[in-house]
This record gives sequence, C-alpha cells and structure tokens, in this order.
Amino acid sequence: MASQDEQIGFHKGSLAVLAKEQEAFVQMLSVIQQLMQAHLKALKELGIDLEAEMKKAMADKKQQGLDGKIAKSA
Repeated sequence: MASQDEQIGFHKGSLAVLAKEQEAFVQMLSVIQQLMQAHLKALKELGIDLEAEMKKAMADKKQQGLDGKIAKSA
C-alpha cells in the first residue's frame, strides 16, 4: 500500500499536469475562436450575415412549434 506522502505526491503531480493541459486547451480554444471570427468577418464582407440567418431560423422553428401545438389542440 502506498504511503500517505506517495499519495500526496501523486495527486499534486496529477494536478500540475492537468493544469498544464488546461492551459494548452484554453490556448487552443482561443485560436479556434479567432479563426471562427475571421471566417464570420469574411462571410459578412461577402454579404452573408450568419447571425441574421440564425435568428430567422430560430424564429421559423419557434413558429413551426407553435403551429404544431395549435394543430394538436384543435
């Protein structure tokens, strides 16, 4: 059975490794976010507004849901 000092060392080492992994993950997410923003900007410059399209799609979906509820209650 491992001593308490060994267990403490194991857990501290694990936390140190996981903290470094977390830093790398956050950095990778930052790069991904920057790339997504660049593509969104390029699309907007080409006349495509994905935010507006998403809002319209959500409104259409909500309307379809309301239409379905009205049809079921009728």
